Amino acid sequence: MRRITATIFSLLLVFQFASEGVCEEKCIDADGEAIIISGDLPSAKMEAIARAKWSAIEKTVGTQVKAQSFVQNFTLVEDVIKAQAAGVVKSFQVLGQESKSDMLTVRIKACVEPTKAKEAVSSMALNNSVAVFIPARKPNAAKGADEYEETNILSEILTGKLTDQGYTVVDVAPTHAVDASEIETAVKSGSTLAVRSMMYKFLSNVIIIGKTEYAISTKKGEDIGYGIAMPFNNVTVRLTYRIVAKNNKTGNMEVLTAGTSQGKGIANNVEDAAAEGLKDLSEKFTPVVLDKVAQYIQGNIKKISVKVNGVTDIDATMELKGMLQNIVWVAGVEEKGMGEYIVSYPENTLYLANSIKQKGKFTIANFSPYSITLDYEK
Repeated sequence: MRRITATIFSLLLVFQFASEGVCEEKCIDADGEAIIISGDLPSAKMEAIARAKWSAIEKTVGTQVKAQSFVQNFTLVEDVIKAQAAGVVKSFQVLGQESKSDMLTVRIKACVEPTKAKEAVSSMALNNSVAVFIPARKPNAAKGADEYEETNILSEILTGKLTDQGYTVVDVAPTHAVDASEIETAVKSGSTLAVRSMMYKFLSNVIIIGKTEYAISTKKGEDIGYGIAMPFNNVTVRLTYRIVAKNNKTGNMEVLTAGTSQGKGIANNVEDAAAEGLKDLSEKFTPVVLDKVAQYIQGNIKKISVKVNGVTDIDATMELKGMLQNIVWVAGVEEKGMGEYIVSYPENTLYLANSIKQKGKFTIANFSPYSITLDYEK
């Protein structure tokens, strides 16, 4: 009995240490840069440190797409970290700084909590950013064996159509962040592990994963009846897919749609017939994707209060309303008063604030998930 009790106690200790290991901090050296405006070194240092902190978070998670490609004002990123993932950077130490001309570079050692780092990165993901990974098995006569083509006709056509609609599309294949076997497991079992990893790495809230297989329906020269030989190879390409998105209300992932689709191709050789099958498949599959992603974006639109201080006349109010309406992904602007608006927007409020900042002489006075206050300089 004592031996059994001791064994159970040992297992509990192992489990406890394993759990603590998962939450263990990672201390990382990271750099951040900021422009020194009008000789204001303290403000530049604050922004450079914010950038360095975020760089440490991205290194911890292993992101492939950097938030800096979306956000210029990194003091706002600092606010998002505090509001949505408090305690992600447990501590930091400034190791040094260097200024050249009007640029300040700060190097820090930041100790980051990995689980909260994933939460912070997840909060920065774009609803309109779509990660695509659909490897295709194809014949290769030269090698005498089939091979997987991670970037193929289907993925290229789909990426092009999504880009034409204004979505930010990440082609996962060139990054080698995942492979075909991981996606095959995810599609067959419904496992979300690989999908979650992709969301963290590519700042995407929508993932399109799938896998195509081909089968020769009728071979060239095969007897198809009445003494007639098939003049071409007839190939059927079948796709198994899932479109997975983050539910921004619950934080959980949900399957927008899943299923199978197929296309057919006819050509002199099997390789060309398989390629024609992929083209045929893309014409059927692309409208399904566009419809589901558009529904997802529409379902995530929220109302954000935008107040612009310093607006004193109707002309300026209307001018600013037009500016807000022209920001990408703004679905509507309702005027509530002099310099006050309700903006319908499907993304993180941070991105709206950043877009407004880029439009003119605005200083962000206050920022929260559902409101932005700006000072307007004429």
